[in-house]
Amino acid sequence: MAETVQPRAPKTTDNNANQTHYYKTLVVAIALGLIGTFIRFVPDVCTAMGQQTFLFSAIANIAMIVGALIAFKTVFGILGFGKNRD
Repeated sequence: MAETVQPRAPKTTDNNANQTHYYKTLVVAIALGLIGTFIRFVPDVCTAMGQQTFLFSAIANIAMIVGALIAFKTVFGILGFGKNRD
């Protein structure tokens, strides 16, 4: 009996998701978000710094916003919505 199945070459994928620099960048973004979260509650733990609540809250908000922007940029880069890679 003749073979009816044609042999074909294996499929190759050209995705960017497995590149290491994406994961390193996501770790940095997550660390910034966690640092921002912990800085927000420093005046609650150290009562001597209670007068500077606005300063700690502003620093925490900036750290969390920067971390979120880095994370979104990285995720969109993985998904292919970033720069055109031709």
